[in-house]
Amino acid sequence: MKNIPKHNARVPFWLRWLVPAVLVVAWLAIAGIGGPTFGRLSEVSSNDQASFLPAGAEATAAQEWQAKFRDSKEIPAVIVIESDSAFTPAQLGEAAALKGKLAALQAGSTVIGPIPSEDAKAVQFVVPIASAGEVKTVIKELRDEVRASAPEGMRTFVTGPAGLTADLVSAFAGIDGILLLVALGAVFLILLVVYRSLLLPIAVLFTSVFALCAAILLVFGMAKLGWIQLNGQSQGILSILVIGAATDYALLYVARFREALTHTTNRTAAALTAWKAACEPILASGATVIIALLCLLFSDLNSNKALGPVAAAGILCSLFAALTLLPAMMALLGRAAFWPFRPKLLPATEREPELVTGLEGQKGLWGATGSLVSRRPRTVWIASVLLLLVAAAGVLQLKANGVPQTDVILAASNAVDGQDALARHFDAGSGSPAVIVADEAKAQDVLAKTKASAGVGDAYLLAEGSVPIVAGAPGAPAAPAVRDGKVLINATLNYAADSNEAENVVLDLRRELKQTDGGALVGGVTATALDTNTTAQRDLVTIIPVVLAVILVILMLLLRSVLAPVLLVASVVLSYGAAMGVSAVVFNHVLGFPGADATVPLFGFVFLVALGVDYNIFLMSRVREESIKHGTRPGILRGLGVTGGVITSAGVVLAATFAALGVIPIMFLVQLAFIVAFGVLLDTVLVRSLLVPALAYDIGPLIWWPSKLGRPATDAAARDLPPAREPETADAGIR
Repeated sequence: MKNIPKHNARVPFWLRWLVPAVLVVAWLAIAGIGGPTFGRLSEVSSNDQASFLPAGAEATAAQEWQAKFRDSKEIPAVIVIESDSAFTPAQLGEAAALKGKLAALQAGSTVIGPIPSEDAKAVQFVVPIASAGEVKTVIKELRDEVRASAPEGMRTFVTGPAGLTADLVSAFAGIDGILLLVALGAVFLILLVVYRSLLLPIAVLFTSVFALCAAILLVFGMAKLGWIQLNGQSQGILSILVIGAATDYALLYVARFREALTHTTNRTAAALTAWKAACEPILASGATVIIALLCLLFSDLNSNKALGPVAAAGILCSLFAALTLLPAMMALLGRAAFWPFRPKLLPATEREPELVTGLEGQKGLWGATGSLVSRRPRTVWIASVLLLLVAAAGVLQLKANGVPQTDVILAASNAVDGQDALARHFDAGSGSPAVIVADEAKAQDVLAKTKASAGVGDAYLLAEGSVPIVAGAPGAPAAPAVRDGKVLINATLNYAADSNEAENVVLDLRRELKQTDGGALVGGVTATALDTNTTAQRDLVTIIPVVLAVILVILMLLLRSVLAPVLLVASVVLSYGAAMGVSAVVFNHVLGFPGADATVPLFGFVFLVALGVDYNIFLMSRVREESIKHGTRPGILRGLGVTGGVITSAGVVLAATFAALGVIPIMFLVQLAFIVAFGVLLDTVLVRSLLVPALAYDIGPLIWWPSKLGRPATDAAARDLPPAREPETADAGIR
């Protein structure tokens, strides 16, 4: 409470009005530019598989070679026309007439087909689409044309990599509208309940929305310059993370502002006092999350590498908004922000009560919680640990080794249905062949071994000027295309390209072909999925220790202690394990998911550990502040009491915003939504409210070891200090 004006002093005009007004206008300008940019993110966003490729994987190297054999970037769409009975000659003629219409709709290479199935109940076409950026539009046109031109009474599907990509883009389409509306609506309702005020929730939401506008502007610029690869997944997480984090920081600042208003009638002084008190924990919290997210740069997955700086940019903008825009609005509004329940000025004797037990003046839920912690601390923290361990046991049921791409989309999908139809009548891997790059001199040997490999339906060399050859295509040329001494072989697998069986075939091919051609590469859709899952699992081992080490160092610097940070990190890791254990049970036995994306455990860890430590930072920074004044044990109870409401509110807000991800029908986002929402609530309600305070209370002053505050003599001296008195405040200031 230093540097507050004397009773007869007035806060300068520039500090009362000019600085806050300039800050608000500056943020309005940022929002005015960043808001419209939201609609332009599709210009720099990609949802095709290339944006998720592991940078150093064999599938990536194979794709780079594959690009040399094509004049343009093409992605194949597979059209399937299915009947309950065998096609008649007239119906086959109608299907053949469709080829010319399909060729007119796409700008890629020659359309292949119609290729009849062995049971004569289906035909397929392969339509290479020239531009991945226009996949959604072209696929819609293809579906409309096929539906209108196919023989009457037949079922039509447009599937393959292009069809699945188009449906994935459609599923992500809700990110721009529905996701934000649900998230902002949930936050607004929670803030109404917390503050019982109309103006303050709007101010907090403005802070979050303006932070998001700034983040979008920053991310758009980075993507435009080619620094990052943006996709729908990272775009959705960015929106949720910014809204949740900015609201959390705002809640902490508003709590300090409300407290300051009970000590002064000068709104500018209150805004500055709150800023000084909230700045350190908010900066420490933001730095923790930013650095943890940037640890994703150590990943070998392009999608993970992209998410790191994208999300970190969002947190950075949240920090700036919470520490500039919100204080400016509060300085202008003062007590009016809390209307109709404005905080009242307390008598000087009630502003800083003398603490003996730490429970003085505490009532309600947090008074009862503090009483429980103080009476039976060891029982409370042991019971909490045991409960978390039981929940964590469910992690043994987690099946995070990837899921077929057809299971990723949870909404109705013509492409997914088409994959099923394709498997009923053709080699299941039709349209998504394995791609093999081999030396020209060993091409025939590699081709022969590929054809002989179990699980391979057929294999062909790629001819000059040709598209990938599908089994059964008439007139397949024999002269291979050669690029820098390499040839390309397409192998149609007997299994769906996104199945575990197909991945096993790719593993066998890689092992067998290396014996013939040591430089042979096996790529394609299946190989990409396999390498992505393998890399994601390896990232867990690489990134988790780095994140934990970074967070530990930040906590040590903030709390000036070693023991407390170690215990806090351990508690958050235990909470993460419990959240993943419960999530595994829910995914398997409640929601009936076939598994989980291989990146889910890593993303869950980064978000839960970084955000979970956030709440411990908010709690323990206040506990340390109170411990310096009153001693460790009273300080713990005092810190728990004064931060309990605001941290719980912050946890509920963050859980609600992440839960909003569940409205997007993508399995990865639904799973991440549940993991983070449940994990945040678990951390807020159990870990931060009971486990951490009880453990710290049981240990006592040693929790601050090896700092001076951890010495018994210092702790005793703190308890003997008279309560701190507030200096006189500027009652004459603007109210």
